Amino acid sequence: MEEAGVMESPDYVQTSLAGAMALGLEPGSFYRNAYPGSLNLLMTYRDGCRANCSYCGLARQRRGEADNNTFIRVKWPAYKLAAIMETLSRPPQAAAAKVQKLGRICISMITHPQAAADCLTIVRQVQAAAQLPVSVLASPTVLTDPGTFFQELKAAGAERIGIAVDAATPELFAAMRGRQVSGPHQWDTYWAAVEQAVRVFGRGYVSVHLIVGLGETEQNLVQTIGKAGDYGAQAHLFSFCPEPGSLLSQQQPPAYGQYRRCQLAAFLLNRRQIRPDDVSFDMQGKITGFGHRLNELLGENLASGEPFMTSGCPNREGCVACNRPYGNERPGPVLRNYPFRPETQDINIIKGQIWDD
Repeated sequence: MEEAGVMESPDYVQTSLAGAMALGLEPGSFYRNAYPGSLNLLMTYRDGCRANCSYCGLARQRRGEADNNTFIRVKWPAYKLAAIMETLSRPPQAAAAKVQKLGRICISMITHPQAAADCLTIVRQVQAAAQLPVSVLASPTVLTDPGTFFQELKAAGAERIGIAVDAATPELFAAMRGRQVSGPHQWDTYWAAVEQAVRVFGRGYVSVHLIVGLGETEQNLVQTIGKAGDYGAQAHLFSFCPEPGSLLSQQQPPAYGQYRRCQLAAFLLNRRQIRPDDVSFDMQGKITGFGHRLNELLGENLASGEPFMTSGCPNREGCVACNRPYGNERPGPVLRNYPFRPETQDINIIKGQIWDD
């Protein structure tokens, strides 16, 4: 929609600050040259998202001035989709170096009645203009027939689907996203969408997003990663980071040790090197072992730091494109998700954190 002073999808989309910088639309530099490998496009509407998730910057009842609102802690400026596509469609010799590093486009729906139809329109336009694989982060709550919608998305050119379950248990889901916060989302609706997405796109082409640090135990998280794997989906982890103005703005992020152990579990479970039953826990649900020595399981991957790099959809070469630079914290010497391959000093820090809270 395009009216005077109104910027709405499908004509307009928001993009992360990192994405806008990569396109040359915002000034700035990337700490340690952590250029984004994926351009994340967020759908936008004048009346906003209809959900009210307690940790989210898009929440319907978020406190604060709308003009100062952020999402994942940074601003997401809105641009005309056609202008973004024009930038991406330039021949390599005319494209900026940062643009050439992009290996995927991800379109994120929000919980809005127009989102499903508009998402299809955006996917078709993106597919026609950009020579990049396309992912969609779907909002199951607004899908009346998920199976048909996913078939239409695939026909439009989407290659992968993400479902942001976020909370690791039904109880936390209800408390953070459902009735307890006057939100519309339901645990069963999300997992039914995961099942339908795998049927349409195939095993390994669907991802489930999970946030570490919403109040779950590590055992809860391992069980839910296993559940995603049973459906044929990969689990991609995010570390909780308090969003100003959200209901959880005063909650602290998880300890580094907690997040590192969950990263190791996700890495091993996604690759089916272990099953959830192989992981051992203490009485508080904290991981105490993985059934085998880590070095035997991970080999060179542990030395390279790969389990601690951002997990996300790949580029055409099979490397992670959705590296989301500094989406979990501000740039600094100690990161939760590394948007690049960790260096020796990074790996030494990481190894010291795994069993230390």
